[in-house]
This record gives sequence, structure tokens and C-alpha cells, in this order.
Amino acid sequence: MVTPAGAVTLQPVSRTIRGMRLLVLVCLLIGTQAAFGKTILVFGDSLAAAYGMAQSRGWVALLGERLKRERPGYDVVNASISGETSSGGLARIARTLAEHRPAVVILELGGNDGLRGLPVAEMRRNLGEMIERSQKAGARVLLVGTRMPPNYGPEYTRDFEAAFAALAARHRAALVPDLTAGIGARLELFQPDRIHPNETAQPLLLDNVWSSLRPLLR
Repeated sequence: MVTPAGAVTLQPVSRTIRGMRLLVLVCLLIGTQAAFGKTILVFGDSLAAAYGMAQSRGWVALLGERLKRERPGYDVVNASISGETSSGGLARIARTLAEHRPAVVILELGGNDGLRGLPVAEMRRNLGEMIERSQKAGARVLLVGTRMPPNYGPEYTRDFEAAFAALAARHRAALVPDLTAGIGARLELFQPDRIHPNETAQPLLLDNVWSSLRPLLR
């Protein structure tokens, strides 16, 4: 296009402004996507809810501290409820996933099903549904298992323990076979009820979780 002498054309400037606006928009979108999906959702029962101690002393809070040191950019949301069963978790998992949109879900439920002697098959169905919903929401899942005391009988305790490994294999989820591995026989690491680990045990619980969680933190 021929421009008369002394005339000023604004077309290149206008294009530059539009380009800058587009660049800013792209940067904002990239930044939003980088921040989005960096949440680790811990969805469990009293073993994750810091039962009997200050929240800051529980392994979930300790996980938040470790992430700041070793995997900055991740944050932790603890949606655990003391006394929660797998059916209770299933009833609220969809709402919790929609609210927090996690990159990783640490699913630590089933212990109260076992303590109440509920059918293992029912627990497996509930946990399986929660794993599927979490994965469909775009989250990687870490399933945390636990064990029952021997007084529940060898068949029940065997089936209960095996359920977690079977679920992890079926749904291709990561697995912590036993949250309390290494401390189960040490009564000094439990609260007086002999069910809930005390404050001293919390770093050990975190170590059990961390070894399986770390590969999921991309």
C-alpha cells in the first residue's frame, strides 16, 4: 500500500498491539495450566486426619512440608474424615474431585470397613469406583492399604489385605501395601487405643507413602 508523504499508518502498530495482547493471553493460559493440576488430594480416614493430635503433626502435614523442599509447586489438600468408610468416601468423592481438581489422589480408605467387619467385596467395589472416578477426572491414584488385627480371623484378614493389591493391579494405580508397615509391632508408636499411630510414628508413615508417591509427581 502506498502511503502519502508525511502520512502515518497505524496498521503495523495495531497489529503489534494485537500480537502483544495475544502473547499475554497465551502466557496467562500457560501459567494457569502450570498452576492447575498441582494439587495432591488426600482422601482418607482417621489415619490421614491426624486423629488424636494436632493437624500439623500428622503425616499429611509433613507431606506438605516435604513437597515444599523436594517438589515445589505441589500443594496438599487433606479431605480425610475420621471414621469414614469406603461407602462414605464414595458418596462424597465426586464433589471433592470437582472442587479441588487434583493431579494426584491418595486414597486411604477401607480401614473402618475392616474394623466393622463389613464385607470385603463391598469395600472393593467402593474403592474401585473411587479409583475410576479419580482417574476419569484426570488424576493419578495412589491407593494406600492397611491390615486388620489377627483376631478378625485368617480368612477375613487375608481377603482384606489382598483387596488393595488386586485393586491397584486392576486399575493400574500405584500402591502402598500397608501404611503402618514397620511399626505394627511397636506398641510405643501407637496411641493408647493401639489402633492409631502417635506423633512419633507420623514421619514413618510418611516414608511409607513417599516411596510410592514420588514417581507420580511429574
